[in-house]
Amino acid sequence: MSSTTTTPAGAPRPGAGPGAERHVVEIRDLAVSFATDAGSVRAVDGVDLTVRPGEVLAVVGESGSGKTVTASTILGLLPENATTRGAVVLANKAGTDEHDVVALSPKQLRAVRGTDVAMVFQEPSAVLNPVFTVGWQITEGLRAHGKVSAKEGRARAIEILERVGIPDAAERVDQYPHQFSGGQKQRIVIAMALVLDPGLIVADEPTTALDVTVQAEILDLLRRVRDEFGTAVVLITHNMGVVADLADTVAVMYQGKVVEQAGARELFADPQDEYTKRLLGSVPRIGEATARTAARAAGRPEGWAEATPVVAARDLEITYPGRFRRPGFPAVRGVDLTIRPGEVLGLVGESGSGKSTIGRAIAGLTPVTGGSLSVLGVEMNGARPREVRPVRSRIGFVFQDPSSTFNPLLTIADGVAEPLIVQGRARDLRAARARVDELLEAVQLPRAYGDRYPHELSGGQRQRASLARGLALEPELLIADEPTSALDVSVQARVLELFAELQAELGFACLFISHDLAVVDLLADRIAVLYRGQVVEEGTGEHVLGAPQDPYTQRLLASLPVPDPVQQAERRVELARLRSLD
Repeated sequence: MSSTTTTPAGAPRPGAGPGAERHVVEIRDLAVSFATDAGSVRAVDGVDLTVRPGEVLAVVGESGSGKTVTASTILGLLPENATTRGAVVLANKAGTDEHDVVALSPKQLRAVRGTDVAMVFQEPSAVLNPVFTVGWQITEGLRAHGKVSAKEGRARAIEILERVGIPDAAERVDQYPHQFSGGQKQRIVIAMALVLDPGLIVADEPTTALDVTVQAEILDLLRRVRDEFGTAVVLITHNMGVVADLADTVAVMYQGKVVEQAGARELFADPQDEYTKRLLGSVPRIGEATARTAARAAGRPEGWAEATPVVAARDLEITYPGRFRRPGFPAVRGVDLTIRPGEVLGLVGESGSGKSTIGRAIAGLTPVTGGSLSVLGVEMNGARPREVRPVRSRIGFVFQDPSSTFNPLLTIADGVAEPLIVQGRARDLRAARARVDELLEAVQLPRAYGDRYPHELSGGQRQRASLARGLALEPELLIADEPTSALDVSVQARVLELFAELQAELGFACLFISHDLAVVDLLADRIAVLYRGQVVEEGTGEHVLGAPQDPYTQRLLASLPVPDPVQQAERRVELARLRSLD
């Protein structure tokens, strides 16, 4: 790391001395620039932050605001092309020693990582090594910082797994990452961060990829980390509900600067900066869309309810075949649902409930093993490939992560034109370019963006391009599988607004799959709640989310964090009550 600092290593902190308030980390006048081919880019500019022992500081802001760069500086994880000015003074948990991270050598950095500060990353699957047991990976940190016997290391690994809530830890310590669920893998990553008892944990979007019920469990665990371990937490997130649930203090970043910092309750109750107000105003809230849904229903043509459904499932069953003489896994069992022309059906439920399986079956990508599934007049149960193929041209698909669906070697125009070329609507990109430009403008992207590559677009711009590709064939049915879960709130709000406008203008039916109940409430005419492959509740958002009847729906709703610390504290109590009834 190439760095310069205006504060010499070991210089006394302002206010240090007898009776001074102790800090786990103190960031002073931090500025970080990156050297690029186009010149120097300032990512962080004059940031001042402090974290006290046992405090949770949430750093929020949209993509590119500098929050992750700021957090990475605390661990000295910036790339070699970074130049740093200012000081990041990190103290040990006991408060007996401190270092300016900016001025540390690589060897000194390795000594403080894990012991004074540890990191919890967004995607645990990318952190855990698939070829080593979780116990081996937990004890790796112990071995890196001192000699520890295999017996002692195993005992410490079992103890920390138990403390983060992994059941049967003595047995599961010898298992591999793929044998754990997503929420359990995130608990293991937190255990790896805690094993050396650091004073500070930096958690970078630790709940983004999790559904609301698992997210609630991880937030409870992070709260325990603060209360039982006495560990401070720097939380990087774009989910304002998570901030309201967990944070003591909130710092709002915009274009590399901290534009507002206050206690969580004060900031949510009375934001001062205009950007903070816009950020909080972008957060969807359950119940806000009731009037909009009623207006859509009132505008339906006469006889609409009796029209032939675009999708009709009756007693639908989908079973994945077993392997190595094991029985098959029933992913979907006895599901009844319909989607009428021009209607948006929201499908919600936790991971493993069967949401995406149903979406793939409707698209003809997963075989139906029982019951009936009619899609655009074609029965999918037992249908031959040649019978399904014409239906696919009438179905659009918008995926969760556009980065993994666009070919990085092809331009955006190539990606958007692909359905047109595959279905024979155009010979090549040149013939399809007029339609591609029209689609890009429809999703509010300049047509010149068609000549860019996926990595040259922001996350929200890539998702808009993905929506353009899904609409390329003017589909009668659009399947949107978690299309906004990876976007920050301001970008998500713009994409959702665009989606609603296009759906109203083009009139396509839609299956909108999501674990975010507030987003589904905003867009869907009706909502179906899935639990372990079965529909447990169905109706309008006003009924399903306003007055849920099924106990699972009640728990799902109580698990959703809301952007209000006072209300969220009450919801935590209600969620604990509902869990006690299980």
